[in-house]
Order: sequence, then structure tokens, then C-alpha cells
Amino acid sequence: MSKSCPVTGLFGGTFDPVHFGHLRPALEVCQDLDLHEVRWIPGGQPPHRETPLAETVHRLNMLRLAVQDIDRFTVDIRETERAGPSYTVDTLISLRKEMPGSSLALILGQDAFNGLPGWHRWQEILELAHVIVCARPGSILPQTGELAGRQTDDFTGLEEQTHGLVYTHPVTQLSISATAIRALIMQGKTPRYLLPAPVCDYIDKNGLYRPDHPGSTDSQGKT
Repeated sequence: MSKSCPVTGLFGGTFDPVHFGHLRPALEVCQDLDLHEVRWIPGGQPPHRETPLAETVHRLNMLRLAVQDIDRFTVDIRETERAGPSYTVDTLISLRKEMPGSSLALILGQDAFNGLPGWHRWQEILELAHVIVCARPGSILPQTGELAGRQTDDFTGLEEQTHGLVYTHPVTQLSISATAIRALIMQGKTPRYLLPAPVCDYIDKNGLYRPDHPGSTDSQGKT
């Protein structure tokens, strides 16, 4: 496989709500590495978290608003349409059937990557896709084990084969969390400037994450 097979990035999460801490690193990875596209894949039923606070339709609408101006950002809804836990390996199997000869790469934050050995059927993930790690400055990835053995400093390797490599790319780290955003809203404060304005306006219009909104929990915004 050669440069004629550009890499498709896959960015998963609950996006409850999506914010700049998701968007900026994904944009930098897409631009710096010249990815073919980044597919945003919102989870339906996260296996390691409680059910998202906002209904699926709202999370999808907010995500579409957030990425609408970036040509190479698309929203993939397969996990929200699939029954049962949203396991990454199942999503990759589905994508691989549709894109058998394509180079696919999960885009993960460093903490998520370090926890990868705890994921459901995690070793199969590397037989289906590469991993691009959004690294913090000065961060150190695992130096032993299978994950260490798959690391590469040459991004062209991800373009020349369909799966199996781990590539680290430094990105701007924004200390923003969906939990903190939800907590602000529950306290009657605005989250503006932590997420795109259209998303903030959508939250306001639909009364999401407020104490009186169906599905809301306590004043700490816990999910």
C-alpha cells in the first residue's frame, strides 16, 4: 500500500456535550497529518460509563453543529443505531467490512491509550486499525509490552498498511471536560467559550443539563 491510501481518522466518545477539548486536537491531527477525513463516532451505550445525560438526538445535533464547517469532519452514527454496549472493536469490524483496503486510525487521548489493554477484545483493535495518540508535551508512552512494540515515528507507515501501528502526535492540550461544562450549567452558569457558540446556543434553546431538564442528576453534573 502506498500514499494513494490516505488515513481515515476515527474519533469516538459520548460527546455529552462536544467541546473544544475534543475539537482542537482532532483538527490539529487532521491538518498536520493530512488525514483523508475524521469520522466522529458518538457512542450509544458506553460500556465503561453510565448512560449519557443528553438524549442521543441532542448529542448528534450538537456534534453536527460543531463540525459542520470543517470539510474533512463527518459524523458516523453507527454506534447510536446499534443495540447493546458500544464496543470499539465491533465498530471497527463494521467499518472494515465497508472499507477493506483503507487505512483506519483511532484517535485517542493519552489517558485513553494508556488504558487500552483494559478495553473489550483490545488486541483485535490493532488488527483492524492503527492508533494515533494525541500526546501531552513531554509525555512518555508505554516502553514495554505489545503497545510499545507497535510504536513508530514514521507516519508514512500508517499510509502504507491498513492497521497495527501506534503513532504519537503532539497537540494543543485544553483542560476542558464535559463533566465540568455540565456542572456549570447545573449551577446556572454559562459554558460559553468552552465549546462552539452554536452548541452553546443549542444547549440554551433546549434546556439541556439544567436541573429541570428530564434526565438531569445532581448539581455536580455526574453521569
